[in-house]
Amino acid sequence: MVPHLITALTGPINELEQRVLDSMPAIERWFRLEWMEHTPPFYSSVDVRNAGFKLAPVDTNLFPSGWNNLTPEMLPLGVQAAMAAIEKICPEARNLLVIPENGTPSSFYLANLAQLRRLFNMAGLNVKLGSIDPALKKTTTYELQNGDTVTLEPVVRGKRRLGLKDFDPCTILLNNDLSAGVPGILEDIHEQYLLPPLHAAWPTRRKSTHFKCYEEVAKRLGKLLGVDPWLIYPLFDRCENVELAADKGLDAVQAQVDAVLTRVKRKYKEYGIKEKPFVVVKADHGTHPLGIVTVRDAKDMQDLKERVRKLAVERKTPLPAMDFLVQEGVSTQERVNDAVAEPVIYMMDRYVVGGFYRVHASRGVDENLNAPGSSYVPLAFEHSTQLPQPGVKPGVSLPNRFYMYGVVGRLAMLAASYELEATDPDAQDFD
Repeated sequence: MVPHLITALTGPINELEQRVLDSMPAIERWFRLEWMEHTPPFYSSVDVRNAGFKLAPVDTNLFPSGWNNLTPEMLPLGVQAAMAAIEKICPEARNLLVIPENGTPSSFYLANLAQLRRLFNMAGLNVKLGSIDPALKKTTTYELQNGDTVTLEPVVRGKRRLGLKDFDPCTILLNNDLSAGVPGILEDIHEQYLLPPLHAAWPTRRKSTHFKCYEEVAKRLGKLLGVDPWLIYPLFDRCENVELAADKGLDAVQAQVDAVLTRVKRKYKEYGIKEKPFVVVKADHGTHPLGIVTVRDAKDMQDLKERVRKLAVERKTPLPAMDFLVQEGVSTQERVNDAVAEPVIYMMDRYVVGGFYRVHASRGVDENLNAPGSSYVPLAFEHSTQLPQPGVKPGVSLPNRFYMYGVVGRLAMLAASYELEATDPDAQDFD
């Protein structure tokens, strides 16, 4: 199925789709040359927003869960991509240890782990799940609704290797973004492959770094397509070391909000877009107790100040100083059964392997849909990304829309590879 757009089937997004389809051989060659120079993240997912006049990523996850939302038809693509990724990193790999998130897993997250296990098992690996959660003292088995089981075992750290009691893996896959910090048990592992690397996790990673890299590759692809790169990337700025509870803390945020809104308004005027622009304010790394805040005008800034004041009163500890990302808001004009929806693209190695629409019936077009109450509708990626239909009228072809999503998803994945190179603590400098 393909959700309908509530915008008219004319305008910049369809011109963009036509340019993408006309340039398909050039795009694929461009990506191919990029992957000769850069290493893609092991796996990733990208939240994409289709505003009807632009198509842009709003978030890139380097430790994606939600693999259970991909359909069985997508599994062959995932297995082939997993084979390619493993072959590139460790062709002789036999045992894979997956490290999940800490805490008591939800049924959805357990289903995600079961799908990952299935994927890599079919790619030729023995797969076990090892928890680094100090609270997990003994092997624990959970039963899923479909009758499948997931067993978590406490990891065992030797002098130089990480494994389980009777399981010595050559490769370790993190499905844990380490938001709480890098535990010592994962440090100084030199004899095993750790994927993704520790500097891909939130203690090091910054969203502003990612979107700076994305801006760079979007400009280059935009030049190749002959389009304004703004049609495929969100404007943004970074607000550093903000003490929200301090008198002048929110003034700095206000200044950045005004600056980004001014730039967005200029673009809206250039394209004759009548909608009211907005920005989103979110932590530059990981999450913040404030969550994701949408700001359109001074009134919303006042609401933000009220939220900060209330949060400061409720907390037992002071709000820590934090870097914030002020990002152009990209509304979503897609609907599934009249509910707001956004596509999420899943990739492994350099391949698009599947995706789904995240749907939220009680959220608006300018709100974060990754919240309690969301549901998922699989995308038919098993055919669509590989077989676009040139010559079909823009805006009406399911395969063409999905191909365009895949291009933007891979562009964000390429930006992530640039980002990881820039933040690699072991990178060699040849300048």
